[in-house]
Amino acid sequence: MRTRATRLTSIFLIFAALEAPALAYLDGATGSILLQAAIGLVASWMVYFRLFKEKARSFFARLSGKTTAKTDGE
Repeated sequence: MRTRATRLTSIFLIFAALEAPALAYLDGATGSILLQAAIGLVASWMVYFRLFKEKARSFFARLSGKTTAKTDGE
């Protein structure tokens, strides 16, 4: 008797062997879109970590009893 994993592996191997080429291409604008996405990802992570750092700093300042100076006009 064959197990489920053996049957699934056999089906996967059959489909992988019958796979045809996709005949796809990347046009010239694709590189620009990928570059913009990478720049946006880096910029958003920089903002996220800056905000996280400020929140962590204020949290530990409250734990130690020190007050933090508000720089955003509050």
